[in-house]
Amino acid sequence: MYAYINGKKISLEVNETILEAARRSGHYIPTLCELADIDHKPGTCRVCLVEIRYDGKEEGSIVTACNTPILEGMEVFTRTRQVREMQRLQVELLLADHDQECATCVRHGSCEVQDVAQFVGLQKSRYYEPENADREVDETAPGFVRDMGKCIRCYRCVKICRDGQGVDALVMAGRGTGAGVGVRQGMTQGSSECVSCGQCVLVCPTGALGEKDETETVVDYLYDPDVVTVFQFAPAIRVGFGEEFGLPAGTNVEGQVISAIRAIGADVVLDTNFAADIVIMEEGTELLKKHGEGNKPLFTSCCPAWINFAEKHYPQILPHLSSTRSPQQCFGSIAKTYLPEKMDIDPSKVRVISIMPCIAKKDEAGRGMFKKDGMRDVDVVLTIREFARLLKREGIDLKSLEPSTFDNPYMGAYSGAGAIFATTGGVMEAAVRTMYYAVNDKELEEIEVEALRGFEGVRSAKVDLGGNIGEVKLAMCHGLKGVRAVVEDVLAGRSDFDFIEVMACPGGCVDGGGHLRSKKAYLPFALKRRDTLYKIDKKSQYRQSHNNPLVQKLYDDFLERPLSQKSHELLHTHYIGRQQKMKQTIRDIWKDITMSTLVHSEFDNIDETAACKSDIL
Repeated sequence: MYAYINGKKISLEVNETILEAARRSGHYIPTLCELADIDHKPGTCRVCLVEIRYDGKEEGSIVTACNTPILEGMEVFTRTRQVREMQRLQVELLLADHDQECATCVRHGSCEVQDVAQFVGLQKSRYYEPENADREVDETAPGFVRDMGKCIRCYRCVKICRDGQGVDALVMAGRGTGAGVGVRQGMTQGSSECVSCGQCVLVCPTGALGEKDETETVVDYLYDPDVVTVFQFAPAIRVGFGEEFGLPAGTNVEGQVISAIRAIGADVVLDTNFAADIVIMEEGTELLKKHGEGNKPLFTSCCPAWINFAEKHYPQILPHLSSTRSPQQCFGSIAKTYLPEKMDIDPSKVRVISIMPCIAKKDEAGRGMFKKDGMRDVDVVLTIREFARLLKREGIDLKSLEPSTFDNPYMGAYSGAGAIFATTGGVMEAAVRTMYYAVNDKELEEIEVEALRGFEGVRSAKVDLGGNIGEVKLAMCHGLKGVRAVVEDVLAGRSDFDFIEVMACPGGCVDGGGHLRSKKAYLPFALKRRDTLYKIDKKSQYRQSHNNPLVQKLYDDFLERPLSQKSHELLHTHYIGRQQKMKQTIRDIWKDITMSTLVHSEFDNIDETAACKSDIL
């Protein structure tokens, strides 16, 4: 079977679209709404127009390449004058109600709409009226902004939220010029079932979705002589940041990041990995204690989007969550108590700034239980994207910096176990290393637990911890759609797991919602980043959290022991059920199923009062 694209004969594969065949054969067709990595090709942007001729017809037809099958003998033309003019007009119409303040947009210079506008040769926007772009801007979520003036109605975000993550907080709302992305039941972003995982941000082709930028606050702290700035950066940063400055994806830039933070004027530069080791000491001890009491399973608590998901969607599962705070929050608590004491500085002057691969970390840092006397343990959270903007504002080129090392004698060391926290299965593997030692008073011989290192969305393994514990059954979940099934099994009594690791983002923190965006791709570097983390672990001087000498000193000098009273006060937390009753009529459900307000059925004629009688939760 074969067809022709721009006169070139190509072989066909089964069930291919024109776009797929064109890409495979090296013919470029512009797209905006389509994203192959999440199997999304709705044809809503109409930018991928091509001309086709087949069945001996002399007149061509204009079709969308992303969802039109390519047929045997078909002739496809991607660059005729008619195609080029229609593509240009379509982009012009897309911009008719699109915010034109490109210079102030976070995607400026890295925007898929700008790329397509350049490709089609757009030189002006004849139909733009400023009032048309005056659409909803929702800033009600703690760390998230939804700016519909920049939305092009591609609905990638709806696809990933619904089918990828299974959260289903975003919906398609309205019709005509009023159509766009809305929040289920007309709620605000902050009051909705959104968990701030940020995966919608990673697929958005424009600046319509993004984090609240807090770089200005950090600049204020850096140039305030009365403030002591303490920076921490997560394990995922060192393997997910280099490509912003032209380095190969997955490059370990830990040393350059340390140098960059010092170059902008930070007083103290530390590693969240240190706090990850603390978390293992607390969470591992907690698991062994609860296992001995017959309380299982225990879920990990490192991921704030998972905590949001549990509180908003499954509050019944909260008693099964570890009470140990995340590494970020453990760090903040220790940095405002133990560190000032050791460094002889006033705790009230300390400002903790986190650099994280996660939007939900902004949400987490603002929770009431992580404040003391009105002051947050973690004052500001920057995503990787914000950190990149901050360095560029301050004239720092990461690639040109000489690497440096951590030099703080109190919180400046980490183990390989802390480093692998950033990938799915890493928390579990780190915990197994330390739990085995706690049970047997000797190290696990096979320190790299291959059974925990898969990449399936939900996977399980059995590990023999020895002693009076014996074999335990473990589960690792990444991506919330699979987590939902696991949680429901636990609640229904169908699960026999002892310990369950959850990371809301597919791949774990190495692909968190605060990472750098990739044009026309979703999670393209997960495995490269993961491989580098395992190499960091392998080369580490200490590979178990309990062997980190600075963690040992922290317990000897300050915390006493895991699960001590002081540990409980500084390193543990509680959770709050926030589930809402959501009502949908049959008409609402039908619109959701069809993902369109333009598909009609017998439900269109249902009386609204009658429909309300069919409400479901």
